[in-house]
Amino acid sequence: MSKEFVIYTDESVKRGKFYSNFYGGALVRSSQLESVQNALNHKKRELHFYNELKWQRVTENYLSKYISIIDLFFDFIANDQIKIRIMCTQNANVPTNLNSYQLEHTYHLLYYQLFKHAFGLRYANSGDFPIYLRIYLDQMPDTKAKNAQFKAHLIGLEKSIDFKDAKIRLREDQIAEVNSENHVILQCLDIILGAMQFRLNDMHKAKPKGGNRRGKRTIAKEKLYKHILARIREIYPNFNIGISTGTHEVSDKWAHPYRHWIFIPKEFKRDKSQTKGSK
Repeated sequence: MSKEFVIYTDESVKRGKFYSNFYGGALVRSSQLESVQNALNHKKRELHFYNELKWQRVTENYLSKYISIIDLFFDFIANDQIKIRIMCTQNANVPTNLNSYQLEHTYHLLYYQLFKHAFGLRYANSGDFPIYLRIYLDQMPDTKAKNAQFKAHLIGLEKSIDFKDAKIRLREDQIAEVNSENHVILQCLDIILGAMQFRLNDMHKAKPKGGNRRGKRTIAKEKLYKHILARIREIYPNFNIGISTGTHEVSDKWAHPYRHWIFIPKEFKRDKSQTKGSK
């Protein structure tokens, strides 16, 4: 009678103009995983996408195809067959009093917060049976030693009060780094994550050096971002990508199919020169 959730995670820009440390997660119930994957892979073949879908590959010529597959992906999100979480930090919130360990392991410490809090897993289980997690991490850009330590910390989440109360179980052999080429859900997550960091860091305004007009690829990416935002706002009218998604009940952190989380350090100082209005 146990259940299993499959969580895919990805990370993007470490340092942006206004927002940094972008992480994304996609959660699918294992009972629905095969049908969701098959539908997305079928759509890829139908659109003649034979290579990996990536935000960096969005161009004017492929824009309509990217919109088509993202529409299918958002159909699954709207039906709560896929849950999406986007997390990042705002540069204006400057952490203070960080020790040497925190500075050295910032990447993994923030990644850990995504798993611990972003999906609201503490509210996911109202039954008497456990929920197992299968975790697919997009290949992490760090040392094997640090990555192994991070995975050990993830396993340790099972012993936290919130996870114990919700009967959330993690198994070491179910946490793996994967190649996104082989996982279409991870590819679609990359597109959403890329779109958010693109817009939050005002990359839609970028012009070629010495040029007066934006490039065709930049315009195409802005159009795809706007389409993604429109799909989000079908679920949440007036959704604001630059703030943490609100709740009416704390359980919304689990119940919502799509959420953003702007991570704020426990101790920080506000640097207004890092905000958009100051540029």
